[in-house]
Amino acid sequence: MTTTELSTRPQAGPVAAYTARFDPRLLAAVGSLCVALSSTFIKVSGASGATSSFWRCLVALPPLALLALAEARRTGVRAKVRLPLVAGLGLGLDMVLWGEAIPRVGAGVATVLLSVQVVIVPVLALLFLSERPGRRFVFTTPVLLGGIVLAGGFAGTAVTGADPFVGALAALAAGAGYSVYLLLLRVGGGSSTQVRSLLLATLSAGAVAVAVGLPSHRLDLAPGWPTLGWLVALGVISQVAGWLLIAGALPRMSAATGATLMLLEPVAAVGFGVVLLGERPSPLQLIGCAVVIAAVCFAGRGRPVGDPAVPGGLLNGSPTFPRRVRGAAQALLGRFARRAAPGPIPPPSRGYC
Repeated sequence: MTTTELSTRPQAGPVAAYTARFDPRLLAAVGSLCVALSSTFIKVSGASGATSSFWRCLVALPPLALLALAEARRTGVRAKVRLPLVAGLGLGLDMVLWGEAIPRVGAGVATVLLSVQVVIVPVLALLFLSERPGRRFVFTTPVLLGGIVLAGGFAGTAVTGADPFVGALAALAAGAGYSVYLLLLRVGGGSSTQVRSLLLATLSAGAVAVAVGLPSHRLDLAPGWPTLGWLVALGVISQVAGWLLIAGALPRMSAATGATLMLLEPVAAVGFGVVLLGERPSPLQLIGCAVVIAAVCFAGRGRPVGDPAVPGGLLNGSPTFPRRVRGAAQALLGRFARRAAPGPIPPPSRGYC
């Protein structure tokens, strides 16, 4: 590579430059444990979904802003603005609904149920990006859905949680919101702008918490101690530290290794719920959690059919999608990423929650 090529090549962001000194598997494991504490912090704080979402975003904004400024100076790459802001709407719904699900179905089970994104993201990619899922996805989907039925208590058995049915529905809806967030990340983004993208998405997610929490009177702008202390810990440990560790580790590992290590999050969340919160999921719920985690592990090792890195793939229509709806969707997405080559969909994770 010539000196000219080196000088014009975008540099890695400050997070990637610092984390390159450490074993990525260790970084991913520690980051997953940090993120797995999210549900514990939310439940112990006693805050509503809107309150926990608003404060975790507010606490995370200052350190993310400093890191984003350093990233912009180091890389010299101009970040997109509109796409991360729109993606943050899905992230905000995910946070609010997940926060409402935790006290109703349990911290560990609510986190496991978010794995429904493994089904939703490939379906959205098929509809909007014309990417056919592989055989592993087709085989895994019914098994994963069966595990979700057991873990969420939909089988009609005695389960843990104050209102497990409503909590499970809220957790599944949160997974749908997170899937939209991942799809929009799929459209555009890169390692040289990842901190700025997260900053904008976090800002948008906080606005969603305000828009949902104020009319419903579920947003507390002045929570007392120790609630505020738990929410600060949520923002610093889970929202900032956990995500930055995972973001610095995933690009340096294979997709299969990254997806497998991300399974530490739901496993640790269930463990934290049992050990720290005294939750006692029913045997069928534990079986369902195990089925979901195994299905996610199996699906995460598969590779999608086709080449998602081909420029223009975003605008290629799927013959299985209604033409008029597809055209409207293409026009909407095309406005945000007309010249962007899609990047890889992140492996199933709670790296943003």
